[in-house]
Parts: sequence; C-alpha cells; structure tokens
Amino acid sequence: MTLDRLAIVGATGAVGRELLAILEQRGWRGEELRLIASARSAGRELEFRGERLRVEALRPGVFDGIDVALFAASGDVAREWAGPAGEAGAVVIDNSSAFRLDEDVPLVVPECNPDAVRERPRGIIANPNCSTIILVVALAPIVRAVGIRRVVASTYQAASGAGIAAIDELHAATAAALRGEDLPTPTALPHTLGFNLFPRIDVFRAGDYTREEDKMMFETRKILALPELAVEATCVRVPVERCHSESVTVELGAPLSAADARALLRAAPGLVVEDDPSADEYPQPITWSGSDPVAVGRIRASRVFDPGLTMWIVGDQLRKGAALNALQIADLLAAE
Repeated sequence: MTLDRLAIVGATGAVGRELLAILEQRGWRGEELRLIASARSAGRELEFRGERLRVEALRPGVFDGIDVALFAASGDVAREWAGPAGEAGAVVIDNSSAFRLDEDVPLVVPECNPDAVRERPRGIIANPNCSTIILVVALAPIVRAVGIRRVVASTYQAASGAGIAAIDELHAATAAALRGEDLPTPTALPHTLGFNLFPRIDVFRAGDYTREEDKMMFETRKILALPELAVEATCVRVPVERCHSESVTVELGAPLSAADARALLRAAPGLVVEDDPSADEYPQPITWSGSDPVAVGRIRASRVFDPGLTMWIVGDQLRKGAALNALQIADLLAAE
C-alpha cells in the first residue's frame, strides 16, 4: 500500500506534534497530510515544511481518500472514529489503549514482531504503551537468544508522558520552589512534580497495581508471544521533562553473561548500548531526549535471579515510545 495520504488525529497534542516533526525530518513528500482534532482545536494552524496547515474537526467524511490514519487521541476518540476511518478505506494505527489487548488487533513493535501487521481483520493496528515499547525493544533480542522467565521493572517516567499540561505543571512547580513560593496546585497530575516524584501513573486497579503497570504486563506478554510471562512493574512519575527510564531485572531461560548480552544488544535493531561504568557512561534522559534508538546500559549479572541480568534502559517516549513506533508500523504497511 502507499503512504501518499496520511491523517493525524489528535494533531495538536504532544504525540500528534511529534508525528508532524518526524514526518518533516524524514522528508515525507506524500500528496496530502490531513490534520484532525476535536472541534475545540479545529481551525488552528500548525506548521509543516514551511507551510501552515489548518486543523480539521472530526466529522463524517474526514477520512475519505486517506491511506493511513494515525490516531494520537484518547481511547474514547479511537473507539468512536476508528471504525469510520476503516470504512473510508484507511488503515488505522492507534496510539491509545482502546484496542491493544483485543485478540483481532495486532499490537506491534517493529523490532520485535513485525509480521504481526499482516493479520489485521479490523483494519486497526495498535501502538503499545510507551513504557512497554521501550522495555520490549531491549527484551526481544534476549528472548530470541535464551528466553526469559520473569521480568521485574521499575519505570521513571517523564512529565511529557502525561501530556503538554503536565510539562507546564512541572515548569511552574519547579520555578515556584526555586523562588521559595508555595507550589501551585496540580490539575493534570495527582501530585506536584516540583522536586518530587510519586509512584502512581494512571488509576489504581485490583491488587493496588495501576493501569500503567497492568499495561506493561499484558502488552509485553502479547508482543513477545509469551502469555504466561511473569511481569512485575512499578511505575513512577519523576521530575524530568522528556524521556522515560527503566530499571529492569530478568530471569533468563538459559545462562547469558553480561559481556555476551552487551554484544547481543549492540547487534539488535533500534538499540544502542552505552555501558562503561568506569567512565560514568550510561544512558540518561538528558542525553537521549529527542533520539530515535532505545539506549541500554548498566548491564550486569543479577544478584536475585540465576541465571539473570539487570540493566538500565532509556528511551524518548514521545518518539520511539509513541510517534516513531507508529510511523515504523506505517513503513511496514508500505513495504507490503
């Protein structure tokens, strides 16, 4: 199929803007790029390749003639409009959680399960959760080499994962703290991020795990085709503007030394190994923000699992964790 006519739903949000930026960086030269958002944002203009593109409202007929519709909006919007987009002939790549665990919707990370895009009976492909994408890009080579039995992950998730309003709250709270003023009351987040962090992302569910932690477990199982994989996740919001980090320990199916793991990960697609503790070299959000690859470091033998490995993973959640992964899925469609 072609990628000549694209639509971005949720174009004015953080992920929508990132999609626009990556398309421009890639030099995309298709015939039409349709920017779509809620009625509240309709009429706004966004810049693309030196031109001003007007944002359209979601409405019947807005997907006519579109090849691929990139949804970067809420789950409610996806559930309401993915069907009409498909009926108009577009393949939907959805960044929300609306369809990720549906059996008849592929959940795809191109470095891990590219063949999954071929089976899409509903014309929908789901883009995984940002933390899951960053995790599985690093896990997939290890799964293929020796297998994995258990995963324990703690995430350190940036404000931008909660949208533009959360970034603004981080800036405002930090500035107020530095001035010695009372911190403003947050509305986009449950607590202030100014000189603070808190272990809650999304809502709490059964067993006092959050929905984000459940997403990491169920989505990792689906992407890696390991339905019984044990995944223990604790997801934390930290006062970083952009780029998620993860501390991950895995129990392996067979022995794999830290040195062999470094070599394995260096050869894997979408990964960069930055791992020289003697020189204080390891991935950090400040250095990997805005980058496409997922970075891995602090690779070492686990002291808990035998055989096992522990590692530190950093990835830009707006790029590889969302917009870039969606466009890589679109590349797979074009290759068909």
